[in-house]
Amino acid sequence: MRDEVRQARDAQVMQEVLHGRRRGLAALAPFAGPAIVVSVAYIDPGNFATNIQAGARYGYALLWVVLLANLVAMLFQSLSARIGIVTGYNLAQLCRMHLPRPVVWVMWVVSELAAMATDLAEFLGGAIGLALLFHMPLLAGMVVTGVVTYALLLLEGRGARRLELTIGALVGVVGLCYLVEVFIAPVDWAAVGMHVFKPNLPDGMAVALAVGIIGATVMPHALFLHSGLTERRAKPTNDIERQRIIRLSNAEVVLALAVAGLINLAMVIMAASAFHGGHSDVARIETAYQTLVPLLGGAAATIFLVSLVASGFSSSVVGTMAGQMIMQGFVDFRIPLWLRRLVTMVPSFAVVAAGVDATRALVLSQVALSIALPFPMVALVWFAARQKVMGPFRIAPAVTVAAVIAALVVLALNIVLLLDTFGVITL
Repeated sequence: MRDEVRQARDAQVMQEVLHGRRRGLAALAPFAGPAIVVSVAYIDPGNFATNIQAGARYGYALLWVVLLANLVAMLFQSLSARIGIVTGYNLAQLCRMHLPRPVVWVMWVVSELAAMATDLAEFLGGAIGLALLFHMPLLAGMVVTGVVTYALLLLEGRGARRLELTIGALVGVVGLCYLVEVFIAPVDWAAVGMHVFKPNLPDGMAVALAVGIIGATVMPHALFLHSGLTERRAKPTNDIERQRIIRLSNAEVVLALAVAGLINLAMVIMAASAFHGGHSDVARIETAYQTLVPLLGGAAATIFLVSLVASGFSSSVVGTMAGQMIMQGFVDFRIPLWLRRLVTMVPSFAVVAAGVDATRALVLSQVALSIALPFPMVALVWFAARQKVMGPFRIAPAVTVAAVIAALVVLALNIVLLLDTFGVITL
């Protein structure tokens, strides 16, 4: 009963905003949520793995990659939200409605594989954090992570707002942890300021890490999920209301992803400050934790693990939600969330049972995500720029050009990485 009253009150407030009776932050609050939820994808355990490697090996040199990836993420998440608001459909549904059937099936398979790679990173990250924090076996940490994330998923049945607030709180935990970390670590702020805006790829490994950072920052499943979350947030009845919601959505995207971007920068800064001087070979999350204890103290190491656990729990929930939306949108098929959660846990258990290094699996999963990323990016630009789909809300030519350039850069990086992986070129 209480949830129903809250939902009715939220709906009334939304109507006041749509009719222009609320403005500023008071207007943004009732529509906030979708960008906060998808921002979790930008601070998931895959980011921990790639950012630790980037900072430890190259110091502050790859900070510009993090900034660039975050700007690209803002652009494409705003496009995803836009098509959901204008069309009333999510990206996967639009693909099924407008693209040839063979293309739809290929995109579905690739997107499902990307969702599985995402879940591998998120699930393993949370489990590693729990195992180190509470000195339990990794398999036990995986079981606890599965139980907790399923319990969080059940919150969606009690209203989207409750789940959004919980995820927002977990994002806050990660952000607070890294705010503390950058004050503990001996940061060279002058070097930070220079490398944030100075492009530099020192060697071939830096290219591979740059692709991994982009794959860990601009997430395929987040592009699908955002359109679905905005599509069901509110139902505008005319173009004036649509325009107001788009403006509010863009503001939320900038704010939420700016926070996520700062957290990513803080991850690299902390790793560079703590490890680059004498421990540049640190590449595993476990090693990072063990090395932090003598370098910065037990408190810093514990804070690091708390942020990893919060990231793993929240991002695993979001990954499961996105996977469900991808399946339902592309093939109009839905399975219970508990079954989806169970199926996506299997690869993680298989990786651990096979003895594969967990952090190595995290980094490779992020490269796999970057390979899958051009599919939703191209689809987003295609739909957002089409008069037939978006009507008067299609994106401006300048935005289209920027989005096309960003997609081409990502595609080029992916091709280079694939050629290196198969030995055609040597980075």
